[in-house]
Amino acid sequence: MNQARIWLVVKPSIGVPLMLGAVAITALLVHAAVLTHTAWYPAFLNGKAKISTSMIVPAAPSIPGVTIG
Repeated sequence: MNQARIWLVVKPSIGVPLMLGAVAITALLVHAAVLTHTAWYPAFLNGKAKISTSMIVPAAPSIPGVTIG
């Protein structure tokens, strides 16, 4: 452990729960930000998959002069 001296200042019974709590709070804040600032994520969680228009529009032929159909 490269930061072992921190436990000479902070007791492990205080520091470990404090660090784990900070990680948990940070994770919750990040998830809340994703939920509130995106439109696709709540719809994804509700099962409303949106079909993108790129899947509907056929691709242009790669050989000039060749038509499809």
